[in-house]
Amino acid sequence: MVTLFTLSSSSSTFLFPTPRTKLSTTLTHFSSLPKTPTHLKKPVLAVTSLSSPLQCDPSLPPAVQTFWQWLRDEGVVTAKSPAAKPALVPEGMGLVAHRNIGKNEVVLEVPKRLWINPDAVSGSEIGNVCSGLKPWVSVALFLLREKYRDDSKWRLYLDILPESTNSTVFWSEEELDELQGTQLLSTTMGVKEYVQSEFLKVEEEIILPNKQLFPSPITLDDFFWAFGILRSRAFSRLRGQNLVLIPLADLINHSSSITTEEHAWEIKGAAGLFSWDYLFSIRSPVALKAGEQVFIQYDINKSNAEFALDYGFIDSSNANRDAFTLTLEISESDPFYGDKLDIAESNGLGATAYFDIFLDRSLPPALIPYLRLVALGGTDAFLLESIFRNTIWGHLELPVSPANEELICRVVREACKSALSAYPTTIEEDEKLKESKLDPRLEIAVGIRHGEKKVLQHIDGIFKDRESELRQLEYYQERRLKDLGLCGELEDIIFWEPK
Repeated sequence: MVTLFTLSSSSSTFLFPTPRTKLSTTLTHFSSLPKTPTHLKKPVLAVTSLSSPLQCDPSLPPAVQTFWQWLRDEGVVTAKSPAAKPALVPEGMGLVAHRNIGKNEVVLEVPKRLWINPDAVSGSEIGNVCSGLKPWVSVALFLLREKYRDDSKWRLYLDILPESTNSTVFWSEEELDELQGTQLLSTTMGVKEYVQSEFLKVEEEIILPNKQLFPSPITLDDFFWAFGILRSRAFSRLRGQNLVLIPLADLINHSSSITTEEHAWEIKGAAGLFSWDYLFSIRSPVALKAGEQVFIQYDINKSNAEFALDYGFIDSSNANRDAFTLTLEISESDPFYGDKLDIAESNGLGATAYFDIFLDRSLPPALIPYLRLVALGGTDAFLLESIFRNTIWGHLELPVSPANEELICRVVREACKSALSAYPTTIEEDEKLKESKLDPRLEIAVGIRHGEKKVLQHIDGIFKDRESELRQLEYYQERRLKDLGLCGELEDIIFWEPK
């Protein structure tokens, strides 16, 4: 587990680096999509069996071929659409262009009647008993019920879904040991506890009292499977859609070479010979030649830890995804707790604040002011008086006093050193491991802990430089004297002698 460091000043407490579990109780940030790539390079594939838009590659597993036939029967696959087909790719399964595709050209369209989302749950036999559940829980139950029904409308789609991913929620204890010292370990354990808690509650309140609706036993492992499928494959940025599985679309893999997330739209159009429906439409972010794989960007702002938790891979080609979350807290024992909390809340923060620090990026704008607020005390406490309430955040954006600035530098640097000492390996050992061929899950673990260490060194370097500049900084009292015209050009205080 990640160690919680408590560093106390005279009146303030810094909690660092408590990991934050980025999982709201509604799980509305199931970011776009799917498959779990293990390699992130964009290969050019020589696929010779894609000449006919209606035919599936005969070398694919029978379940995929049957799935493709189902899409033909449903009118999703026609002579004109889609522009890409399932194929075996380095990531496992993906979509490959069977003809040249222009930039922003439609790759595929899937009608709403085939989507799996809360609306599908509401219209099903379990809709009434699931009406009060969290959206993701209701969709998970629906997914499991359909999985065990031979006559399910989505039977052939469910048959091609993986039994698990490399998401850290599926790792063994031995595999999780490789994450010792990382924030991802605590986040993973927190997510596992959360999912288990949700399962026990829904088992007692929904599954067992309604055995006629859930004739097949649903286990905790089943529930984790559904959670993993939703976490890794669901789209979330459609109009009115926070959580939706879309057959075929979720075969598209991620590439860091795609720098835009503008690829998916919900449109209204023809969904068959004589029917109209809402369609999920994907356009290619780049021009492709026949035989090349179609890629999208899953989420530009996600860290590698989030990628590992959600999708079961890391974007090792993009160092900007390496991140570390700083957790800061205004201690309830602080004599100025009420005043500080009021100021924090007035500026969109709270008693506890989380700041995601990414490698080679600037610090979050609110981090330094919040640090100064937490550390505020002694002779600087006059800034907490009500007369300054409307202007104090502006004052905190600039150095307050040498003592305040020295304190925030010292505690952050000490915390960075403590966090670095909690890892079982050194950064040099991780770098050596990264040079060798590793098991996919070990590769994730090494990449995560190496990335966190690099970010911690980055943070330490920022505050080390700040420490060296303390004497050159201009503090509140000097700025105030200047504003009053009581400080000369050489920053000497001007005295007037009485006449």
